[in-house]
Amino acid sequence: MEIKELGHVVLYVRDLNRSAHFYGEVLGWRRLTSNGGPAMPVAAFSAPSNRTHHELLLIEVGPDAAALPSGRRVGMYHFGVKIGDSDDELRAALAQLREAGVPILGAGDHGITRSLYIADPDGNEIELYIDVPDVDWRSDPSLLYSPVKPLRL
Repeated sequence: MEIKELGHVVLYVRDLNRSAHFYGEVLGWRRLTSNGGPAMPVAAFSAPSNRTHHELLLIEVGPDAAALPSGRRVGMYHFGVKIGDSDDELRAALAQLREAGVPILGAGDHGITRSLYIADPDGNEIELYIDVPDVDWRSDPSLLYSPVKPLRL
């Protein structure tokens, strides 16, 4: 077997409308479906690039669902979403996030990428990143393990 690419992420959310607003209106994903119905309230999203049938699926589990535990735990840490290839695109995203009142959990210069970290309304962490121009990580895969430096925009 050979993995070709990461296809999609599926998240359980407490409130489908709240999460759909966050992913659609704040982050700019294109919503593909409406509420899936009473048996399974869902919403699917894709990037404007239309790369694949869907990249994100939200499934509503209701307000009584258990919260993600804090601290070190087994499970997903975050998922990354590429938003461009320039610091200007990252600056624009930072301004949009601030305007929308989304807290920035962290920021870092990874050498090959520059990243902002945020959380969705249910606490799922998301890395918004740009690829650093002119860094050839394919020729030198060790660059993936460069120490993280403070992000300077």
